[in-house]
Amino acid sequence: MARVFRSITLALALLLPAAGVAQSTQDHNFNVAKNIDIFNAIYRNLDMMYVDTLNADEVIGTGVNAMLRSLDPYTVYYPASEVKDLKLMITGKYAGIGALIRYNAKLKRVVIDEPYINTPAAEAGLKKGDIILSIDDSVTTDKDVAYVSSHLRGDAGTTFALKILRPGTGKTLIKKITRRPIQMPAIPYYGIMEENIGYINLNSFTEGCSKDMRRAFIDLREQGISALLLDLRGNGGGSLEEAVQIVNMFVPKNLTLVTTKGKLARANREYKTTKEPIDTEMPIVVLVNGETASASEITAGSLQDLDRAVVLGTRTYGKGLVQTPLDLPYNANLKITTGKYYIPSGRCIQAINYKHSRGGYTEHIADSLTKVFHTSGGREVRDGGGIKPDVEIMPDSLPNIAFYLGSTGRDTTEVMFEYELDYINSHPTIAPAREFDLSDSDYEEFKRRVIASGFTYDPETEKALRSLKKLATFEGYYDGAKAEFEALEAKLKHDIGRDLDRNKEVLKNMMRADIVAAYYFQSGAIENALPTDKQIKEAVALLRDAGRYNSILGK
Repeated sequence: MARVFRSITLALALLLPAAGVAQSTQDHNFNVAKNIDIFNAIYRNLDMMYVDTLNADEVIGTGVNAMLRSLDPYTVYYPASEVKDLKLMITGKYAGIGALIRYNAKLKRVVIDEPYINTPAAEAGLKKGDIILSIDDSVTTDKDVAYVSSHLRGDAGTTFALKILRPGTGKTLIKKITRRPIQMPAIPYYGIMEENIGYINLNSFTEGCSKDMRRAFIDLREQGISALLLDLRGNGGGSLEEAVQIVNMFVPKNLTLVTTKGKLARANREYKTTKEPIDTEMPIVVLVNGETASASEITAGSLQDLDRAVVLGTRTYGKGLVQTPLDLPYNANLKITTGKYYIPSGRCIQAINYKHSRGGYTEHIADSLTKVFHTSGGREVRDGGGIKPDVEIMPDSLPNIAFYLGSTGRDTTEVMFEYELDYINSHPTIAPAREFDLSDSDYEEFKRRVIASGFTYDPETEKALRSLKKLATFEGYYDGAKAEFEALEAKLKHDIGRDLDRNKEVLKNMMRADIVAAYYFQSGAIENALPTDKQIKEAVALLRDAGRYNSILGK
């Protein structure tokens, strides 16, 4: 009898956990159904009884977006009218004219900032500074960038009339332009730097970018490069598959690069290298910064984990989440986070935990809570918080005056923009992109214009001093330190001319990039900036020093 009792007890012990799981699932399903019914009932009654007529798309869309905001910033609902934005993000393609536009705070109009090479905008002869007056019958007075952009885009093959005013000439021009598919270049520039060091700027992981990368690298290798600098700064990522293909260029076949894990079995995948590599020996430095994210981090992190490249720059963004587009009824779409990804060492570099309770909040993973993993050669690396560079090099910081002069809408005088336009209009040609520079007399003319324009900006030191004076007065310390405060205030007094002299090189670099782009497009602007880029200089020095490079990788 005792033996039978023990058997029954054991059976119950085995069944109870299963019963508990089943009950938990039933409770969850009931709560889901209950809350969906409540949501439906609320909207039905609002639609029937609310004092004003409701726009269902707007009200329910607001409810959906509020729900998604409690999850993470990558789970996004796209109604049918916005699905094209999702396709642009995934493919890098859209139908339009191929030009960067900006808002001119002085004119209160949208203007052309930079036509892209080999696009309808460039072929129609649009230039930097052209003021957009109308698009067909749509007058663009007092319209913002989003409005103008949406009207410049459209179905491929459609033709429209673009009316512009060309500054410097006073002429009004009408351009007949036919929209066509625009493919944003994943590699806006590649070339050879000094001492046979190749440089590739990869700015997105859109469809087909691995083929572009392969072509660029093979071309550089045929030109005789002996080392490679891969620039992923500012690259927000994209296709995971493209990242795997790019890493496969430099590491052997049949390596597991990425593992994704999620709630559903179909979200669990392994991504392996499937091809023979092009080159497994050439020294590589990968440049990264805080805007290097997602597929870019997979690329940089995989090359780091496999001891195939040195990562240089600043810590990356830290996005270790995987999204999957999901078709919804009525041509809508939901980009939903379905799992996390893990790179070769086994680490996930997600920097933020998204908590879903209390309406959702974020929790940054502290360095002290990260775990140690190891590269294939035994070097220590950590999860959480993005990819930490092997060599940390901070970029030159942007001074406050440069931020105000160069940022759209910050400077209502638009004095830098107008100086650049006048320079372009008075110079039919300029030196080759890499050689072009502004002379000291050019800069003195710019400085004179800034001072004469009445340009002002809000210096952070003066703001901080005012706050400190208020606090000192409140706590009763100001009177005793009044002389010191006044002396410091005199030293920090706003002086535009002095600030322009102190930040001359930074401001010249900014204007050079804008001016060169008007002649040689985006590729020229990148090429021109390379010699003065602090992180580029450090990367080149590292690639020249084989001993230091190998010691970093533990070779």
